[in-house]
Amino acid sequence: MSTENLSQSPEQPPRKPRVAVVFGGRSSEHGISVVTAGAVLKAIDRSQYDVLPIGITADGRWALTADEPERMAITDRRTPSVDQLAESTEGGVVLPVDPASREVVYSEPGSVPKALGEVDVVFPVLHGPYGEDGTLQGLLELSGVPYVGSGVLASAVGQDKEYMKRVFTSFGLKVGPYVVIRPREWQQDESAARRRIVDFAGEHGWPLFVKPARAGSSIGITKVDDLSGLDEAIAEAQRHDPKILVEAALRGREIECGVLEFEDGPRASVPAEIPPPDAHAYYDFEAKYIDSTPGIVPAPLTEEETAEVRRLAVEAFEAASCEGLVRADFFLTEDGDFVINEINTMPGFTPISMYPQMWQATGIGYPELVDRLVQAALRRSTGLR
Repeated sequence: MSTENLSQSPEQPPRKPRVAVVFGGRSSEHGISVVTAGAVLKAIDRSQYDVLPIGITADGRWALTADEPERMAITDRRTPSVDQLAESTEGGVVLPVDPASREVVYSEPGSVPKALGEVDVVFPVLHGPYGEDGTLQGLLELSGVPYVGSGVLASAVGQDKEYMKRVFTSFGLKVGPYVVIRPREWQQDESAARRRIVDFAGEHGWPLFVKPARAGSSIGITKVDDLSGLDEAIAEAQRHDPKILVEAALRGREIECGVLEFEDGPRASVPAEIPPPDAHAYYDFEAKYIDSTPGIVPAPLTEEETAEVRRLAVEAFEAASCEGLVRADFFLTEDGDFVINEINTMPGFTPISMYPQMWQATGIGYPELVDRLVQAALRRSTGLR
């Protein structure tokens, strides 16, 4: 779909495409999603698009929210929530279930439902489960509404770090050593599951990183230096996901690269380097979003290294069948190899996030980046493609 196809009459000029910015959600990354939405709402060109902000509360209610980006920022080291922005504590927004209609409806108990008009594209700035993992993408496919970012399969693969690594390995990309503990395995025999992790540490050495298999923003991750911290780390990861991933520490530099879909296919940004944060054991949630540990953009790499990581970032994008955007995270090891750690199909998108910073250094500023993502979504149809 393109902007030229939007409905119009001979007496009326073409209407602007309507973008629903959907944010918040049920995952532990709710607050960062709200911050991201504030940045997108502030940057989107209102002369080109009509905008409808829709927040999803932590308990899953779709709420009509105020279009006030200034209220969607981190204050006093705390992230905002959809409940603070919702226009009602009971009203709900409903997407169409008929692909022939894109009419969005708002209703409150005891009131006549109110039509909010048609939506031409959804910009889902949700992170983590119930938003970035293919669930929302499946709903939008059923509704026939185009959306920014990857489809159902790529979103699910990008969320589940185990299957992400399996896909990358099958395409010849290098991944680091890891072991997965599934919930049934833990429930049936905790001792045997824990022993697998200890044996893994015996083979690859300490420290280990214990993390939820399907979360992001470094939430729920613990760096474990020895056996004494293992049980607490497992419990913290399982607070966010019953399936956990344990990774060996890789010695090397953390390098990130952004991928963006252009008319002729995906292209990679200049890469960035994440230096070890002074006040944190690793690049955790607080280092990323609260203390805003700065990355180095562009990364101080050789021309050959820069070309290689950009090539690998696009290769990862294609391997997982991604669309729209991806941030690919690598380690440049002491042996000079790039080992891919993960991709994010809806990466952190605040103004201080690495993805926008990398594209800024490549020559595409934040408002243009938002516009390119919306236009890429409008060019695509829903369904098999």
